[in-house]
Amino acid sequence: MDFAQRVKDLAQRSKHASEHALTEEATKTSVILPLIQALGFDIFNLNEVTPEFVSDIGTKKGEKVDFVLRIDGKPAILVEAKPISTSLSAAQYSQLFRYFSVADARLAILTNGREIWFFSDTDEPNKMDKKPFFIFDLQSFDEAKVKDLSRFHKSVFNIDAVLEAASNLKFVTATADFFREQIDNPSDEFVRLIARQMVDGSITKAVIEQIRPVIPKAIDEMIRERIQDKLNIAFKPDATTQTETGQSTREDADKPEVATTEEEIQAFLIVRAIGARLIPLNRITMRDAKSYCSVFVDDNNRKPVCRFYFNSKSTKSIGIFDSEKNETRHAIDDLGKIFEYAPQIEAMIKSYC
Repeated sequence: MDFAQRVKDLAQRSKHASEHALTEEATKTSVILPLIQALGFDIFNLNEVTPEFVSDIGTKKGEKVDFVLRIDGKPAILVEAKPISTSLSAAQYSQLFRYFSVADARLAILTNGREIWFFSDTDEPNKMDKKPFFIFDLQSFDEAKVKDLSRFHKSVFNIDAVLEAASNLKFVTATADFFREQIDNPSDEFVRLIARQMVDGSITKAVIEQIRPVIPKAIDEMIRERIQDKLNIAFKPDATTQTETGQSTREDADKPEVATTEEEIQAFLIVRAIGARLIPLNRITMRDAKSYCSVFVDDNNRKPVCRFYFNSKSTKSIGIFDSEKNETRHAIDDLGKIFEYAPQIEAMIKSYC
């Protein structure tokens, strides 16, 4: 099982634990130990995973951390567990702070089986930061987050690279939090910064109040434009294709008015999700035509994956290809039905790899 699939498995475990795990021990067994295993550590080997590690720290006797993850016998990551019903933002984990200061490990994890908070000492050496540099939510994540999580896998673990990434992620997270706050409620200072680019003369209170409601709308518009730019890379309406003889043609050249519908985009994203664990997302592309939408690998018409026939008002269907590239149409009354053809879609994608 590859790492992305293991994360999906952990997500299902986390959702189940949210309903059934009532204690910290239940959370450890159902989610946290499988998480440690997914990160490449042998949970049955005390040289790699030491549970309930006890240490005397100064005047504190019998201090313990739930797990110490070791690489080559040396502490690499400290893990503090909480019940899945606990909010980490309200959790007490002072022993993790104290043990971090005397342990050789430079990385600490606080988790409740849903959220995984990663800490290091990017602010002050040998002192655990008060804020995590990376948070992974097992019940809400995307491909980029999975890639970031894979940095902590034992097989590729490099503390220098992790700390460099931690520093970068900390600033990215702080910047993103700042912009989220400004979108919801722009501060006077932020409004003044924008206003100076737009207004000649003094920035009065009246000017600030005039510009303040415009800022969230402008940011939303910018985000929409960036998303559309990315979509346009993948969606190529009425694109020029090549025949088997190498001659260029244009699908529906006599009817160039092609409109990609929201349903077609959603269907394409479903197919992308199906193929995501096999090849990079940007290799799965869609080309719209007047009568149907085609999904290809590498935008190559010799590598068809499937087709969407959504133009009829009464029926919708998906065209599925076999190994000989023969197409069979299947009626679907709901976009979720596309997942029923995931094995055939995956088989076509694999055949091009």
